[in-house]
Amino acid sequence: MTTPSPAAAIRILVVDDDTEVLAAYRRVLSPATQATTRSALDELRKRLFLTAGAAALPSARADAPVFETVYCSGAEAAVAEVGSACAEDRPFAMVFLDMRMPPGPDGAWAAERIRAIDPEVEIVVCTAFSDIDPVEIGARVPPADQLFYLQKPFHPHEVRQLAVALGERRSRARRRILEFEDFDALTGLPTRSRFLRHLEQSIEEAVRTAHTLAVLYVDLDNFRRINDALGHVAGDALLRRASHLIRDTLRRDATLGENYGPPCSEDDVARLNGDQFIVLLRHLRESQVAGAVAQRLTHLSVAPAEASALPVSLTASIGVALAEGDADAEALLRQSSIAMYAAKRRGRGEVAFYNDTMSTGAQTRFGLEARLQGALERGEFDLHYQPQFDLATGRVAGMEALLRWTAPGLGRVSPEEFIPLAEETGLILPIGEWALRRACQQLRAWHDDDLQAGRVAVNVSPVQFMNPAICATVAAVLREVGLPPHLLELEITESLVMKDFEHTKRVLTDLRALGVSVAIDDFGVGYSNLRRLSEFPVSRLKIDRSLVQDIESLGRSATIVTAIVSMARALGLDVVAEGVENFDQLLQLRDRNCNEVQGFLLSRALPAMEAEALLRRIADSAAMSRTMRLRSLAG
Repeated sequence: MTTPSPAAAIRILVVDDDTEVLAAYRRVLSPATQATTRSALDELRKRLFLTAGAAALPSARADAPVFETVYCSGAEAAVAEVGSACAEDRPFAMVFLDMRMPPGPDGAWAAERIRAIDPEVEIVVCTAFSDIDPVEIGARVPPADQLFYLQKPFHPHEVRQLAVALGERRSRARRRILEFEDFDALTGLPTRSRFLRHLEQSIEEAVRTAHTLAVLYVDLDNFRRINDALGHVAGDALLRRASHLIRDTLRRDATLGENYGPPCSEDDVARLNGDQFIVLLRHLRESQVAGAVAQRLTHLSVAPAEASALPVSLTASIGVALAEGDADAEALLRQSSIAMYAAKRRGRGEVAFYNDTMSTGAQTRFGLEARLQGALERGEFDLHYQPQFDLATGRVAGMEALLRWTAPGLGRVSPEEFIPLAEETGLILPIGEWALRRACQQLRAWHDDDLQAGRVAVNVSPVQFMNPAICATVAAVLREVGLPPHLLELEITESLVMKDFEHTKRVLTDLRALGVSVAIDDFGVGYSNLRRLSEFPVSRLKIDRSLVQDIESLGRSATIVTAIVSMARALGLDVVAEGVENFDQLLQLRDRNCNEVQGFLLSRALPAMEAEALLRRIADSAAMSRTMRLRSLAG
């Protein structure tokens, strides 16, 4: 075996049972400077490769490739050599493999096993027989384009040229793999593994220079919805622009210029995955600088690819972890991610610094996620029903089904905690389908008992609404339960409606064709486009509780409620007011001709049995007036 520099050498395995052929390979693949007479080389060439008079062995150039060759005389030994090379992470670039090596297994047997160990290795099949079928061998040892053939006798140039060409092809492929491991293909930023190596070096430098460094974990808020609305091609373009904007912000940040040592490195910003980035601030003179820089990164105005389109405003939730002195790179990254989730819980565009109490909260969150995984199968979910009352009659117009989770050992878990987790993990799809089916079954049972429960309203999360199978799922549940479609209403949020106009219109049209009604929830607090709203086949608007709470002041909220009711009437829509808690609010809504109300004043959300008892009590009050009926419900 030759011993060149591993960085420059092309590793080659030569397999042949003929010792003279192995010697010939050694002469071709070894440096030409070896002390051997020219006549001896010519004689060897004549005996093993071609007839007399053929061209001599090639002379070596100063810049000629260097080969690191391993020789063996049997198929089993060759397979063992390939296995050892891969285990040491020093794979062979190519294999010269003799086809006939009696009395042991042949070259095809070895090729199959070599390719199984190292799928990327180039294999040159060498044989003196013309009856070898490349199609048959290619079928046994795919892919066929990584199989080459040499028929003996062959010219030394052929051996050397194949060694150079195939060896360099494997080297280029390995370099591409290493580049892929180090740099993100979409943004060109360093990857997580490269960033961690850079962070480790930066920590060592910070210890030597007694400086502080900070790791910023940047997560773009609700980017998945933007991606769904604009499409993945436009979403990828926005991610590229966002990555460049983050890097440019660091380069021109005045705070860094005043309180920073060396300029920002190309490795100081990396892409972790999806819409998450990581930023390293080195040589900080003051830890407060990290917070100032993070604040600048929470709001990014990203220009789209089309010059005519308006910039897209992105917010980011950012977690900050500080390291003063020695620290562990993985631990810093983990701490910054924990802080990022803490920032996200506060709302969009927030910054949070890591502290030890956050780890306890993170463990709780991860534990909650683990509990959520099997909650549906264990029967831990339930539905509560909050009645919606018709202000004109005082009777129940519908029942909103609200999902509840009671976990053993934890008790009742707030929907604000588990619904986002269910959406992140995708569990909202089976859970949401279960809730839809259970609500339809319950309403069917009430109607079968002649209880006037009106329609049933079921909330649909953004993940469910964007699922292409949503209409098919709704239709299947209605058929299975036997519930008339007009008794089912799906509630979607105002913000979701305005995200993807074409998708929303298509889904709502399909639901209308099924006979299902749709209500827009939390209406009045988003950015409503009235022209577009008129194009959606919806039945009801639900005024957000924040507007109802302030309606008594007769200020801005009261004006907005009046405008919503007037607009809804013009569009032929009904209006439901949420969060009604006192009679003054009820009277204000009645005076503005609001159609329906729901809230704690009349009834909280009730388990199915208690909701049924309420329906029976309302049925018994048929002789009462509308006002008396509502007052009796309010106690």
